[in-house]
Amino acid sequence: MKTRTVGAYEAKTHFAELLDQVAKGESVQITRRGKLVAELRPPSQSLEKPRPKRGSAEGLILYMAPDFDAPLDIFKDYM
Repeated sequence: MKTRTVGAYEAKTHFAELLDQVAKGESVQITRRGKLVAELRPPSQSLEKPRPKRGSAEGLILYMAPDFDAPLDIFKDYM
């Protein structure tokens, strides 16, 4: 992995370009007055969570009352 070092001002003014480089797999170290203060690098794993498979919750609901979707008594005045 290629690493590049830039100052804080350059990082601020060219942030979008630095992100493009990181997306390509490069690493960017950001310094302030010659001291390392931050590092931009690609994530070690995907940030996206896998979507659950269709039907994966099947069988988890053991009972549903027959009046599950009936109006609640406290809303009778509004109906």
